[in-house]
Amino acid sequence: MLQNIERRRLGLNFTSTSTADILVWSPLAENIFIVINKENLVSLNKGDFGYWEANSLDINEGDNYQIMVDQKCFPDPSSLYQPHGVHGISEAYNLHNYHWNDKEWKGISTNDLIIYELHTGTFTQTGDFDGISGKLKYLKDLGINAIEIMPVAQFPGTRNWGYDGVFPFAVQNSYGGPKGLQNLVDACHQQGIAVILDVVFNHVGSEGNYLTQFGPYFTGKYKTPWGNAINFDDEWCDGVREYYIENALMWLRDFHIDGLRLDAVHAIKDFSAKHILQELKEYVTTLNDLTGKRHFLIAESDLNDVRYINSSEKGGYGIDIQWCDEFHHAIHALVTKEKNGYYSDFGDNVWDLVKSFNEAYVYDGIYSPYRKKRFGSKTKDLSGYKFVVFTQNHDQIGNRMLGERLSTLVDYETLKLIAGAMLLSPFTPLLFMGEEYGETNPFLYFTSHEDENLIRLVSEGRKNEFTHFMDGGDVPDPQSLETFNRSKLQWDNQIEQQLRLFEYYKELIRLRKHHPVLKNTNRQGVEANVINNKNIIVLRRQYLENMIICIMNFEADDVTIDLPAVNNSLYMLMDSAEENWNNTQTKPWEERIKIKAKSILVFSNVKV
Repeated sequence: MLQNIERRRLGLNFTSTSTADILVWSPLAENIFIVINKENLVSLNKGDFGYWEANSLDINEGDNYQIMVDQKCFPDPSSLYQPHGVHGISEAYNLHNYHWNDKEWKGISTNDLIIYELHTGTFTQTGDFDGISGKLKYLKDLGINAIEIMPVAQFPGTRNWGYDGVFPFAVQNSYGGPKGLQNLVDACHQQGIAVILDVVFNHVGSEGNYLTQFGPYFTGKYKTPWGNAINFDDEWCDGVREYYIENALMWLRDFHIDGLRLDAVHAIKDFSAKHILQELKEYVTTLNDLTGKRHFLIAESDLNDVRYINSSEKGGYGIDIQWCDEFHHAIHALVTKEKNGYYSDFGDNVWDLVKSFNEAYVYDGIYSPYRKKRFGSKTKDLSGYKFVVFTQNHDQIGNRMLGERLSTLVDYETLKLIAGAMLLSPFTPLLFMGEEYGETNPFLYFTSHEDENLIRLVSEGRKNEFTHFMDGGDVPDPQSLETFNRSKLQWDNQIEQQLRLFEYYKELIRLRKHHPVLKNTNRQGVEANVINNKNIIVLRRQYLENMIICIMNFEADDVTIDLPAVNNSLYMLMDSAEENWNNTQTKPWEERIKIKAKSILVFSNVKV
């Protein structure tokens, strides 16, 4: 049980007297020392429940140190900075020396989030936090109000998606370390942009993973795709649970991160009386009460299980928001006609997308042929903002053999159509970096491991994964620098069509932020239907006396359709097929209308 959530307790922490305290969890150790600057040894005293500590250490910020466990030296498992990588010595960092300029910042309501996912290493040519800071005015102009940063916990080498991190508390050295992350968050808040950090609590990478040298951080009771599960419910699990809760609180409290995206929570194995996610949410709620800020949690899960976002009173964990993969799957299968893997559960017509508009999940307790069982749960009474939807993200692009974005798989008009479907939905939208202008560079899987055996295993694993797709070319080598460089965004020399697509996204986001219906995510006023048994959707949303109707034509041809009469006087806000798609306010609603192929019409009784 954490004694004080207002201050970091684990690892090396500086005090107000310019000295430092250290706390290490290692329940099976015989003795533990801290080794400062390779020569000064200080013995830690053993306390209760496997904790070792020493106080008033003579150590300065920037000094090097290691933890000696039973005569063997390792980096600090709670290290904040690994300037020489995962195998290097730890460096003392004072979290409280940073001068923040965001004291008035309280955060953004989860109801208002418009998220932009990015990877620090490939978002800009510099591949660091400073590079992101240099693009904040661009992002502000686009209209998003939150960036979601793929994991930054220290990983092997300098190139990685981040899910191989082995020091959960340390900020990747090649990105700018802890000071660089604090600078970035501070700059974001000054632009009115929230920061969401992707964190991995379901596994730890293999190269540079020294946690097993300190204690039973893992359990053989369960297996995950990455090996033994993190020990959240076996012997000595209390210390492990505290380690990860401390980690989450540190990001929110000490780095001023607004929200955490919890990677693949379905791979977290915990049969405790209180699930680790529920306990974490309770601590975050307490932190919010203490600080007056709006910190939140987003769970990535492919289980379609509302238990994660239901309140504890309803038997849930109380997580604020959850991934909704099936909105993506329905759109992707519809516009690409792909039927491999889990796309086999989704059709090349609009019915699955209509189901997602109405219910979030397509498989909400019905039979899934792909899984050969009934799957999912009902989403009744849950607000739309509780579900993050997207047409692309790092997984859906990067887990393809060639990392193709939709901009290379479908045409320009289709890109505009599906962008409208996402941003005009009642759900929380997420854009993947470069999507807003139709980036054509792939986003590939890349690594920079040092372990030769691991390099071989990763390369072989990627080839085996795509054995049936090899006629499309060779699998890009994850370890190659070229693979990484090909994944970087191309900011220079954008063509006219890309500049137009950016303006189109910008207008959609402006509508979502300012239209009284679109900025309300209550799903009670949402109804999607299929028209004339064609691939045409009419999405109707209403809030109080205000209404918006979106007509989406996924057919390859222009179609004339009959529409139901409406009581309100409606005017067209947007026609994606028009040259001036945002200058159509004079066109009134008609009960018989022609809609061009692969386009979206937006009508409303409110002009914004």
